[in-house]
Amino acid sequence: MRPVPRQIWLCADDYGISPAVNRAIRELIARRRLNATSVMVAAPHLDDDEAGSLDLVNSGEKRAALGLHVTLTGPFAPLSAGFTPLRDGCFLPLSEMMRAAVTRRLQPELLVIEIATQLRIFLDAFGRPPDFLDGHQHVHLFPQVRDAFLKVVAEAAPYAWVRQCGRANSLRRLHDRKALVLDILSLAFRRQAERHGITTNPAFAGAYAFSPKANFAKIFPRFLTGLPDGGLIMCHPGFVDTELERLDSLTHLREREFAYFNSDDFPQALARHGVELAQPAGNNGDTA
Repeated sequence: MRPVPRQIWLCADDYGISPAVNRAIRELIARRRLNATSVMVAAPHLDDDEAGSLDLVNSGEKRAALGLHVTLTGPFAPLSAGFTPLRDGCFLPLSEMMRAAVTRRLQPELLVIEIATQLRIFLDAFGRPPDFLDGHQHVHLFPQVRDAFLKVVAEAAPYAWVRQCGRANSLRRLHDRKALVLDILSLAFRRQAERHGITTNPAFAGAYAFSPKANFAKIFPRFLTGLPDGGLIMCHPGFVDTELERLDSLTHLREREFAYFNSDDFPQALARHGVELAQPAGNNGDTA
């Protein structure tokens, strides 16, 4: 008897960062090559048209869970008044934001206000709460930020799940420094989410070195090995345009990811590993 395939989430981050990235994500959702995307309401390209186009892909049978990609790092700017610290009117760069969080130099009440503001804008854009929430550049895992993030979720989106970024035991390799940091940060995050009664994904994959030489077609199948039912793989497919080049250093690798997910190799890899993309719950935009 053939084993039941594991159901996983394949989530494209950064919807809203540029028109070309948005278009690529919608194309993959329409082809059922993704089943989740995480929306940056603080990015410059999440207007009514871009939100409506994403909603349209989900019309009728729901193809993708829609999440809020909480954004608290530069070059993006806060959506609430009075947020600090800033650099030239924008959030701090990632490394500075992490240092500020670890040394507890952030202001908790301002974090709560900003995260709640981003959630309210998501509600206005899509007419419903997000199915899940996570953080751009994993900022939601940081000390102080995780407190504010989980407080907002518990109070304003209690039926949503949140992304933790700890790997399955079988996927843990000590030489992968980036993934190891995420494993450590996720320990405290999971414990705190559990205290709030908030659901998290059981395991995470998708982190790799964003090197120009990275061969995504070889890298991706490794994420599937040992990933449990309900596990989540983060990805960043997209097309490159001038807006993406202005806002983010991750550019042409997005096109390689898109090409892989759009190829025949992708569904074949899922089948070889006994994996299927989970079907999001709900129709016509109902909450998953």
